[in-house]
Amino acid sequence: MAGHSKWNNIKQRKGAVDAKRAKTFAQIAKLIRVAVKEGKSDNPQFNPSLRLILDKARAANMPKDNITRAIDRGMGRGPGGAVQEIMYEGFGPSGVAFLVHAATNNPTRTSADIRFIFSRNGGSLGGPGSAQYMFERKGMTFTPMMPMELAEAETLEVLTLIDELEAYDDVEEVTTTLKVEEEAEQE
Repeated sequence: MAGHSKWNNIKQRKGAVDAKRAKTFAQIAKLIRVAVKEGKSDNPQFNPSLRLILDKARAANMPKDNITRAIDRGMGRGPGGAVQEIMYEGFGPSGVAFLVHAATNNPTRTSADIRFIFSRNGGSLGGPGSAQYMFERKGMTFTPMMPMELAEAETLEVLTLIDELEAYDDVEEVTTTLKVEEEAEQE
C-alpha cells in the first residue's frame, strides 16, 4: 500500500501548517519593524500602531522572542549591529523594473540574497539609478511613471518574483512597473 503511511501524512500536514505560520510570523515581524520605525518608539503605550500590531501578533500566537527581535531591529539595536535601509534596483522577466526597499544589519548578505532571488526568477539586479528613473517619488512612496501590461504567463513570472522578494525577511517593500488589473487585486 504505497503512499498510505500515517507518519508521512502527518509530516506533510505539519510541514504545510508550519510554512503557513512562518509566513504569517514574517509578515507580522515586518509590520512591527515598520511601526517601531514610524512611531519612533518601542513602547506600545506611546505607539498606537505598534500596540495594534502586537495584538495581532498575540492573536497569531507569535513567540515573544520573535516579537522582541522585530522590535529591536526596528529600533536599530541588536546583536547584528545597526540596521540600515537600502534600496535595490533591478529588472525582472520581460524588462519589468523593480525597486526593493530593505532594512538589514548585513548589507553584503542581503544584496547577495536579493541578487540570487532575481537571477533564480529570470531577472537581474541593477546598479544605482538603473531603474529608479522609471518611478515618481511621492512622499515616502514610489509610483511607476510607465506601467507595463504583460501577457498572463509573463505576469505570473513577475508575480512569482514579487512573492519571493516579499517573503525574504529583510525586504520591507517591493515596487514594480507591472500594471495589475483591479479585478485581479480584489480576488
